[in-house]
Amino acid sequence: MDTEIKNAVSAADQDAQYDDKAKRLLGNKIILAHILVKTVDEFKGMNPKEVVSYIEGEPLIGVVPVEPGLTNAGKEENGQRIVGMNTENAEINEGLVRFDIIFYVRMKDGISQVIVNLEAQKDEPTSYHILNRAVFYVSRLVSSQKERDFVKTNYNDIRRVFSIWVCMGMDESSMAYVHLAKDDLLGSYPWKGGLDLLNIVLIGIANELPEHDEKYELHRLLSTLLSMELTVDEKLGIIRTEYSIPVDDKLRKDMSAMCNLSQGIRENATDNAIAGVIMNMHRKGYTLEQIAECVEKTIEEVEAVIKKREPVLA
Repeated sequence: MDTEIKNAVSAADQDAQYDDKAKRLLGNKIILAHILVKTVDEFKGMNPKEVVSYIEGEPLIGVVPVEPGLTNAGKEENGQRIVGMNTENAEINEGLVRFDIIFYVRMKDGISQVIVNLEAQKDEPTSYHILNRAVFYVSRLVSSQKERDFVKTNYNDIRRVFSIWVCMGMDESSMAYVHLAKDDLLGSYPWKGGLDLLNIVLIGIANELPEHDEKYELHRLLSTLLSMELTVDEKLGIIRTEYSIPVDDKLRKDMSAMCNLSQGIRENATDNAIAGVIMNMHRKGYTLEQIAECVEKTIEEVEAVIKKREPVLA
């Protein structure tokens, strides 16, 4: 049981590290620009390199709480109360749910802004429906704007919001756009307001790297970046030749860190699988020599695994 707990803690820690590396890799502006070109109408057809300049400031990665009342932070400046995003240290209020990535984007008119939230999931959650969570997130992005992006009842100043979800490990490559729609049940009165305020984009990434095809352009890029199988050189080759993405020190560092972690996770999974086989054969009465031959380990290595995993007799 102690070994099982240790393995669970180790796996959870590796998952947390993987999530952090994935967020920091996706948080590079050139990568965000590629995502915006494929998901926000105003930028469709543009060169991602041009879109980078529309991303304002540095994306906030894993530091803005989702919980009501905690997304914003107020401070006094020149006698006035200024409200902005709550960028608290992640260690404060540890355990709070935080937006993966959140940033403002200036539109091409040079005046209006949209707020974009990008969420990365290793697979589709089983404990809840992902669309329900996306609706909650996009609603928080709107409600948290009060006193930050608009004041009192100036609801016409609400920024459009996009919550984009990248979900790995899916059966097929997919993308869906969820938004508000107006159905006239009686009459056709032109109610004023923005049906485009709430926008959810769900991007499903299949296990296999998609083919080099225009319709899979975004999926192939994301699959390449987040792959646990491709090497750093293989990833760099794809993003350079197919996407003309310049690789600076930050992007290379983020990609290397993720590849190193992925390698460690694979090796750990293999070691755990072999150790499981050793213990199963040991419990069934196989000799050390037989076990060592089957798992291609030395007798000393097999003995070490058994000694480490076998319960200590009282």
